[in-house]
Amino acid sequence: MSPDHAPDVATLPPANDGDVPDFVTPAGEAIGAQSRPAAEAALVEHTLHDHTLHEPALHDHTLHEPALHEHSLPEPVQRRLMGVLFSAQSVFSAAQIVAFTPLPLAAVLLTGAEASAGIPSTVTLIGRAIIAYPIGWLMGRLGRRLGVSLGLVTSVVGTLTCGVALWVSSFPLFLLGCLINGFGRGAGEQSRYAAADIRPGPRAANAIGTIVFAGTIGALVGPLLIAPSERAALQVGRPELSGPFVLSAALSFIAFALIFLFLRPEPHPIAPTAGEEGAAHTAGRPLRAIFAQPGVQFAVAALAISQLVMVMVMVITPLHMQHEAHSTQAISWVIMAHTLGMFGLSNVTGWLTVRLGLARVVMLGGLVLALAAVMAPFVHTVFLLAVSLFLLGLGWNFGFVAGSALLAAAVTGAERGRTQGASETLVAAAAALGSFGSGVAFQWGGMIAVCAVGLALSLAMIAARALVGSAPPALPAAAD
Repeated sequence: MSPDHAPDVATLPPANDGDVPDFVTPAGEAIGAQSRPAAEAALVEHTLHDHTLHEPALHDHTLHEPALHEHSLPEPVQRRLMGVLFSAQSVFSAAQIVAFTPLPLAAVLLTGAEASAGIPSTVTLIGRAIIAYPIGWLMGRLGRRLGVSLGLVTSVVGTLTCGVALWVSSFPLFLLGCLINGFGRGAGEQSRYAAADIRPGPRAANAIGTIVFAGTIGALVGPLLIAPSERAALQVGRPELSGPFVLSAALSFIAFALIFLFLRPEPHPIAPTAGEEGAAHTAGRPLRAIFAQPGVQFAVAALAISQLVMVMVMVITPLHMQHEAHSTQAISWVIMAHTLGMFGLSNVTGWLTVRLGLARVVMLGGLVLALAAVMAPFVHTVFLLAVSLFLLGLGWNFGFVAGSALLAAAVTGAERGRTQGASETLVAAAAALGSFGSGVAFQWGGMIAVCAVGLALSLAMIAARALVGSAPPALPAAAD
């Protein structure tokens, strides 16, 4: 459909928003949901039948051709690129699990003080927050393949540094390695946006969910590799705990090789957007203007709140269960259920976004997070605790996958790298805040206080959708 034959509707909301907010006519009149013209219904029906996605006109406030061409690449090429991303993310997630697990043990070994156990993970989160925007900006300039590859190489350097620090018994060097690995982790986690570039439009959320699901493989395989790597380190005369870090570096290098050698053609330029011919070569709008959009604000709020609530409740659960006299084995079962909720149903999340719409899936995530926050303080059996932590992970998955897809659809191709990088900085900051705040809240009021904060934030995420829904879509100024 060309602009000349478009119905008398000047703007359309992003098609991946499950609800249809007000439309605006060329005369500037708002057309509410209760008085939609017949032309709109015909357009929606045509869109559904043609399997295309109409986005807002980003430059001239007119309706353009379908924004994202599902067949811009042959389907076999799309499948191959998704396979490369999935394989690399599976290996990298295993690498991160292998490196993360011994962090507190290594800290206590190097310092002799249990109070230092949480410092390495905090430093890793700081590294992730620091790198998120720069690596997003770099991906916007050089593409996903080089940006993710650089991050994975950085992770190789970081985990090797941690291993060397254990060889020489240096805690400052160990923290430096954690910081560098945080850089790599922050870059690697943005690979999910490459999936949205490969399969844009209605399939973006499903593609993101597939990459998030790769974390399940890491969660299952990673722990099984720790003990053999420790034995291997002892056999060559090195400290036992250095083995996992060297293995993590090797796995990260494999992930790097997969991305650098096989993620071709470059995903980022193959996601055209409406009304932005040549926009990939321009700087796009400033971040302040981008983040002034209600749709972007809602997407970022979904990502940050989902992360904050999940981390806040998850990190304190082992201590809560210890106070309830549960065994270490019982705690591990509950955390495993939580991991399954986080990653195991990501494909279901993608399916739901197609049927319900992205915004409704975010709201569903808020409801599930709220339910988990209500359950967790008041259940005492291992089974019910596992159910509550599974729901916590599932709510995070809904908010994270749908929020990521919303953010990818809310900006132009030239703006995605910077915007997603800035968003990742906020998400990492939310994770650090949740990790720190959970201990403070638990000391003050136990698990009830922790979950009360989580409940309030979950409800705020739902309320944010209502506020955004009342605002008309924001568009950039018309191009000169």
